[in-house]
Amino acid sequence: MKRRDFLGAMGAGAAALVLPGCGTTARQGAGQAGRPPNVVIIFTDDQGYQDLGCFGSPLIRTPHLDRMAAEGVRFTDFYVAASVCSPSRAALMTGCYPQRVHMNVFTRLVKGEEKPGGGVLFQNSPRGLHPDEITIADLLKGRGYATACVGKWHLGHLPQFLPMRQGFDSYFGIPYSNDMNVARDGKSGPPLMRNGTVVEHPARQDTLTRRYTEEAVRFIRAQADRPFFLYLAHTMPHIPIHASSTFLGKSPRGLYGDVIEEIDWGVGEILKALDETGADEHTLVVFTSDNGPWLQFGARGGSALPLRDGKGTVFEGGMREPCVMRCPGRIPAGTICREVATTMDLLPTIARLAGASVPGDRVIDGRDIWPLMTGRPGATSPHEAFYYYQPAETAPKAVRCGPWKLFRPGPRYETHKTDDGKFVHRRFDAPVELYHLGTDVGETRNVAGENPEVVRRLTGMIEAFDKDLTAHSRPAGPAGDLASSPASA
Repeated sequence: MKRRDFLGAMGAGAAALVLPGCGTTARQGAGQAGRPPNVVIIFTDDQGYQDLGCFGSPLIRTPHLDRMAAEGVRFTDFYVAASVCSPSRAALMTGCYPQRVHMNVFTRLVKGEEKPGGGVLFQNSPRGLHPDEITIADLLKGRGYATACVGKWHLGHLPQFLPMRQGFDSYFGIPYSNDMNVARDGKSGPPLMRNGTVVEHPARQDTLTRRYTEEAVRFIRAQADRPFFLYLAHTMPHIPIHASSTFLGKSPRGLYGDVIEEIDWGVGEILKALDETGADEHTLVVFTSDNGPWLQFGARGGSALPLRDGKGTVFEGGMREPCVMRCPGRIPAGTICREVATTMDLLPTIARLAGASVPGDRVIDGRDIWPLMTGRPGATSPHEAFYYYQPAETAPKAVRCGPWKLFRPGPRYETHKTDDGKFVHRRFDAPVELYHLGTDVGETRNVAGENPEVVRRLTGMIEAFDKDLTAHSRPAGPAGDLASSPASA
């Protein structure tokens, strides 16, 4: 079924499925009662597991996110489906492992021919997320939501792949990472776009966090009569990191801390706007990051402690992220969830809240985690297993089942500190490894030899899932003409 056909059927038949919102009190604004909840997803870039006060940062001050945790739920075992940008974002939007939608191995156009291009999209990548994929925005737009994407997209920069073709009414942000340059009039840097038009090139990166926040707040204040979905994907703290003059030089953690503390300020502005518009108790807010920290940059990168390693790896520090969710009246305050959950779960969970139907004509890997979010007694992870993939590879490198994590033997990557104190990303060959994350979250002691039955069982799970992906995967978007990119105009 094509996306437009699915959405038409959903809009006609889903009205009876609407669930109560995140709260129904007299404090809500006019028209709030009885309508589905608003949804705000705040997605940072390359932020480490420890880089929030409520996750143990000793130097970075995040009072607004700490408040969200105190008033909501903090997930300690929350995963993204890739340890680099584009595939992680594809998983969030579609509820699928990126390998399922072919958003893990990309190409670049070299002298008119497509060549292998690695694990993320670049400015010379002619492909993107297929327009026929059904995103969170598509589902919610079909239920009458106003939808806005603010920030970094990175799922294709040609017109057919931009947010406006993936269910969003509006878009303001950069189309790919801020270290990707496109020469124009002697200048270089990512373009800033509004909808399909470049409005600034190169983008002034020291102002992006502030301007994204202001755009998000304007969108919230404009939605008095409709439920809304806001996807705020911050450019920071991806390298090169920038903070505005208001925050520059203020954090004990240096520039990286300045960047995170400005993002936290933005969270506070969003919570303030929700409160002042009467939408606060009718809005689910989710905060997490796309992958772990870029450790090679030392003090300019984040920290994943107590986890091992960071971005680009299948160790916990690369794919386990800080996650806080808040929905007054529905998510109990000050709770902690230690069950496995993922960004892929947001699509089916949000669909449930909005009264939307999850697509039945394709495999969706995410599961409804509302029982975990609301602290339902006895609720456990809906996932028997979670699979870890190395960027640009198609076979699982590792699997987690309960507390056990098994690595397949073969080539792997890690961030290695050299004798002179530099960090390098290196490839190495490793044997089968098994860790018990319940007692060894830092993945320091290989217990494969002591648990052959666990090794056998988890190896079988990897092999079975690999076959399922091969049998039930969908293509990326067809290659387009790079000359049609607004950024090349």
